[in-house]
This record gives sequence, C-alpha cells and structure tokens, in this order.
Amino acid sequence: MSMTRSSFYQRLITIIALGVFVYSLYHLVPSLYDYYKNDKTLKGVQQIYETTLDVKGDDENGEIVRSSFLLLQEINTDIVGWITADQTKIHYPILQAEDNEFYLTRNYQKEETRAGSIFLDYRNDTNLENNWNTIIYGHRMKDGSMFGQLKKYLEKDFFNENSTIYLDSLYEGYDVEVFSVYQTTTDFYYIETEFSDGPDYQQFIQQLQERSLYEADVEIGPDDQIVTLSTCDYAVDSLEGRLVVHGKLVKRGEAG
Repeated sequence: MSMTRSSFYQRLITIIALGVFVYSLYHLVPSLYDYYKNDKTLKGVQQIYETTLDVKGDDENGEIVRSSFLLLQEINTDIVGWITADQTKIHYPILQAEDNEFYLTRNYQKEETRAGSIFLDYRNDTNLENNWNTIIYGHRMKDGSMFGQLKKYLEKDFFNENSTIYLDSLYEGYDVEVFSVYQTTTDFYYIETEFSDGPDYQQFIQQLQERSLYEADVEIGPDDQIVTLSTCDYAVDSLEGRLVVHGKLVKRGEAG
C-alpha cells in the first residue's frame, strides 16, 4: 500500500511539473518568436540603410534628403532619422507619428509588435537644429534590443568610454556628446520641449547635469541643442520608472 501511495505522489509531482513546464513554454514561445521576428525585420531595414547608393533627392518641402533615407522613406515616410551607439545593439531607424502612442507597439512597417520602434517625440521638428530638446523614446526589451542596452551607460567605464552616440536626421549627421545619465520617474519632467528664454533653458540643463551619476566634460550654452534618450526602468518603478541619457547635439565634423 505504501509503495502504491508513493508511486501515486511521484506521478502527481511529475504531472504538476509537466503542467508548469507547458504553461511556462506557452508564455515563453510567443516572446521568443517576437524577439526573433523583430530582429529579422530590423536586419532588413539596417541592410537598406547601410547599402543605399550615394544619391540625392528632395523632400516635400524641397529640402535635400540624405541618400541613406531615400529608400527608407519609400517604405515609410515616418522614418525621420537613424541612431547608433557603439558597443550596444542600438542601430535603428527613428520614426515619428502624430502622437507618442502609435510606434509604441508598431515597427517601421506599421506592423503590431511588442518591441515597438525607436521614435521621435511628435512635438519635435525633424530638422533637429530647430529643437531645444530632441526627445527619442524606445522600449527596454529583455533581449537587449531597442533601448534595452541604454542601461550600459549606468556603468561608469562605459559612460566614459562611449561618450558619443551617432544621430542622423534626413538632412544632417550629428554626434551626440553624452553628458548625463540617471534613473528617475515621470514626476521629473525631463521631456520639456519649450522654454521661455535662454536662462530658463540653462536652468533645465543644470538640473540634468546635477542628476547625472557621473560628470562629463561637455559645455552647453543657450544656443546649443540637446538630445534626450528615454526608456523604462522597472527597478525604479514598474510603471513610472525611467532611465534617461542626455547628450549635446553637435554637427558631425564640428565636435571638439
């Protein structure tokens, strides 16, 4: 009798373990497939961006569009830029919609995906030099894609050794000289785009510098523009936590 009861409990434990395994697999497989599909889709657009012929074209306003974006805009006119950060997976197109919701859950082909896209704040001008604060958002994916690896800037050595992020608009190429990284919540309104005057803007910059985990030798004046990279930080707060990186916008070739 004791052997039968023992056998019964062993079988029950096996069934429960199998049930837990199947349940976990049921929830894990869709996520893994999403990561795979997102990676494959992005590789396609990366190849287009990197191999575009050096030709010129005009946008609807008559401004010259850089060669790297001509084919991308044929795919989707919402593609307004490109961002790359060394030693990370960040090498993505930047999208812009009429609000900050659309590309939270859509890729550059406007297909539904939990990874969403890297996207420009709808309030910003696509000519980045017209913005006080250019704000770019991206999800913090568990596989490190999108803005998942912005967390590397929380490491002092990485912050110091990878202080330049590369940002390309439709019209110009820029270096983004990183000067601040910190964790916060949405209570701190770091996504301000309008300022009353130079002193108001400088006070905002000072707040960003004071919040930074590390100091950076980057001077920012009232006539300079900055770039803000924003993603979630679940360690701070599951809903309102944010990881933020700020940099000074410098036209490529003029840095230093």
